[in-house]
Amino acid sequence: TADEGQTTVVDLLRGKPVFENAVLEDFVIARADGSVVFLLANAVDDISQGITHVVRGEEHLSNAPKQQLLWEALGAEPPVWAHVPVIVNEKRQKLSKRRDKVALEDYQAEGYLSEAMRNYLMLLGWAPSGDREIVPWDVIVDEFRIEDVNTSPAFFDEKKLRAFNGDYIRMLPVEKFVTECLPFLEDAPFEVDMAVFNQLAPLAQTRVALLSEIVPMIDFAFLDEPVFDEPSWNKGMLKGPAAEMLAAAEEVYSDAPWNAEELKNRLEVAGTALGLKLGKAQAP
Repeated sequence: TADEGQTTVVDLLRGKPVFENAVLEDFVIARADGSVVFLLANAVDDISQGITHVVRGEEHLSNAPKQQLLWEALGAEPPVWAHVPVIVNEKRQKLSKRRDKVALEDYQAEGYLSEAMRNYLMLLGWAPSGDREIVPWDVIVDEFRIEDVNTSPAFFDEKKLRAFNGDYIRMLPVEKFVTECLPFLEDAPFEVDMAVFNQLAPLAQTRVALLSEIVPMIDFAFLDEPVFDEPSWNKGMLKGPAAEMLAAAEEVYSDAPWNAEELKNRLEVAGTALGLKLGKAQAP
């Protein structure tokens, strides 16, 4: 490399960082057998493909002056650079495929919707206009400018992604929600009567954050015996007037029209009589 002068990298996010050529090592571009190494192969490949913009992780910024010098040595106009921030986990470590859950297939298998994932990923280092986060894709396409991406590491918050997914699930037309649930229902350890499920679906849709949660949410309607969940039993039955609450529920439900609104209202009234809010009244 040149021992004098400077190399200026024009970066859409980081301005124009200047590198002193004297501090760049005389880097290798080919091995002893004549085969080229990545730095040169990458520059030739990009030039031959007519690449105009290079967008990549910030850890490659230190390579940019070397690659730019190669572009210039090959008689090509250097590209516009954009070194975007890394994505980190809750321990603020850079996401790693060996350590972190990064495969999209894993999220699909849990029942994350592609639209929710896409919207959430766009918010890692960027934000749409106004005080909003859940926005249609066409708005993102219209508003996104790479110059607006910030340079701080972006935290991949799975709890926030989960909440996003719940919001996206609730925005689905109920027929679409039923369709999205089908792969999970097919894997359920019991036979699902779709006529019954179609009645449950609008209620379940308000409660699940992941599509995979649909099976335990509706199992009571299809199993001969209820699942015995000891922690829930202990939580619901060993505190407060649980037996009295069950007796009161049985009484108010005996002549109730069988719809969610009426059942909820009657349970609330019965619970209030025993000094219980709805959440506590529901538990037994």
